[in-house]
Amino acid sequence: MSEMPTQQAFEQAIAAAASTPSLAGLEPIGLVMEIAGSSSQVIFDSAAIAALSSHSDPVVAAGGQVGGQIKVRVGPSWLIANVRSLRMEDLNTGRIIASIDFLGEGSEEKLTGKLYQFRRGVTRYPSPGAEVYPISTADLRQVYAAEGRAHVEIGSVYPTTDIRAALYVDAMLGKHFALLGSTGTGKSTSAALILHRICELAPQGHVVMIDPHGEYAAAFRANGAIYDVSNLQMPYWLMNFEEHCEVFLTTEGAERQVDADILAKCLLAARAKSRVGSEIPKLTVDAPVPYLLSDLTNLIQLEMGKMDKASNTAPYLRLKAKIDEIRADPRYSFMFSGMLVADTMGDFIRRVFRLPGDGRPISIIDVSGVPNEITSVVVAVLSRMVFDFAIWSRNEPQRPILLVCEEAHRYIPRNDDGSSVGRILSRIAKEGRKYGVSLGLITQRPSDLAEGVLSQCGTIIAMRLNNDRDQAFVRAAMPEGARGFLDSIPALRNQECIICGEGVAIPIRVAFDRLEEIKRPASADPIFSQLWRDVGQEEDIIQRTIQKWRAQGR
Repeated sequence: MSEMPTQQAFEQAIAAAASTPSLAGLEPIGLVMEIAGSSSQVIFDSAAIAALSSHSDPVVAAGGQVGGQIKVRVGPSWLIANVRSLRMEDLNTGRIIASIDFLGEGSEEKLTGKLYQFRRGVTRYPSPGAEVYPISTADLRQVYAAEGRAHVEIGSVYPTTDIRAALYVDAMLGKHFALLGSTGTGKSTSAALILHRICELAPQGHVVMIDPHGEYAAAFRANGAIYDVSNLQMPYWLMNFEEHCEVFLTTEGAERQVDADILAKCLLAARAKSRVGSEIPKLTVDAPVPYLLSDLTNLIQLEMGKMDKASNTAPYLRLKAKIDEIRADPRYSFMFSGMLVADTMGDFIRRVFRLPGDGRPISIIDVSGVPNEITSVVVAVLSRMVFDFAIWSRNEPQRPILLVCEEAHRYIPRNDDGSSVGRILSRIAKEGRKYGVSLGLITQRPSDLAEGVLSQCGTIIAMRLNNDRDQAFVRAAMPEGARGFLDSIPALRNQECIICGEGVAIPIRVAFDRLEEIKRPASADPIFSQLWRDVGQEEDIIQRTIQKWRAQGR
């Protein structure tokens, strides 16, 4: 590190810079001390920073604080930097050492010294000794200007109330995004706000949301299509062979391989028996071709009849018993009903992928009523169909699809056991943008996500995270220039977030807009002090609950 300037030299430099006429009346608050690429150091005058605290412009008043921005003039340009950390250099002199991250640069208007034409990245760095100035509201307005790009406004830039925070839709969706936040921070409401804004921008869009708790149906009744076990009608024959194995096989190790071989042979034969299958010259076991479950069990029975030894019939009996069990279980009727044998694949894709959107561009897939044993398979089928549709329609007019996955850590866990849903979502994260499939991940435990998935998200929207592991995981996934913002994540209020990546011009702290009651998800916390005062009708509540419990329905 270079030698510290003397207090007299420091004060003389500050005074000389303050007399410069083209700096719009703002006095310098420090000097650049060290330049080291994206991260550098400046020295602040604590008296100058204290004087800013009473400034009428709230952005200027926040100058020199952690998470705030400053600017440095380099030739005809202004460099914008974010303050990452502060430490007192000398109590006697009142000088403060700050680590900063350069975010971008803009041109300087000659007459007023104001910033305009801001762009990300730095082409020319300042020299040590260059003056540092506080940034103003007018500067921030230029920095966060949407510049005519397709965008949605989701809130106001902290600490202002009138500078709108914009998300660049094409950049955000083109390279995936993640919304992270601990329970109770307003994560679900914020997700609904972002999706509502996207739907308003593109009423003919194509959005599919996996809702594991049944929260979002209430938020999108007016502009979305709501599907649950009562009306999803997802045919079982849409599953590929891997997904069939997850549902029908109950064994492990060598026995599982034997069962899988039998299932593959019989499943291919069952698909080939159908009218659609008979017309395909090179039919595979993964092809989404309708078949009858009764045909599958009959074929298993026939194969078992060819065996000479009774001891070898166990795999066939296991398979047949499991299929019969699922067919008879009313909880699985949304998928394994005998009414779902017709070739309804085109209708299913039109309904669920909103093709066309008809002013309702989002599908909410409520899987809260799906039996836990096959929830992952249902999500895997839906996710894979989104991806496969994009692949097989490459030579057609493109219809990009956004797949939003709430509670993503349930489906792409860090210690994945090789599940089909984990594989397909990881593949979408890595390859989806090539085919027009965007992935939106919403989770309260980013540290439990599979390794590398979060780093595939080009835009990260981080709300308050209370867990140290989660904070460290997000810090590793965020770009270097956002580190100063990350330090404020534990201190964020509800409905506030840090956004960085492709979807914004530079990392920003945002206070989300308030969402109308009718557009909010049903995720409010119970008010114990009030609800525990309500008494009466307990007997009726218990009876109705038991009835639904036993019927396994709502």
